[in-house]
Amino acid sequence: MDSDEARARAEASFKKEERAREGAKARMEYEQEVRATQEKTARLLALRLAKEEADKAASPWRGRVKSLAR
Repeated sequence: MDSDEARARAEASFKKEERAREGAKARMEYEQEVRATQEKTARLLALRLAKEEADKAASPWRGRVKSLAR
């Protein structure tokens, strides 16, 4: 009986440690995904803003739109 109890406690302890390791691994993967999403969003925002500036600078109507609207 004692050996069965000891074995059950050891298995429970092992399972608890294994769940903790899996939880830590899942959290780390989640944080990596969040970081990658934030970096991608920042990169895309910078590209969009740069394109808008380039389009504005290359526009033949630059500076004339207000004068034509009057």
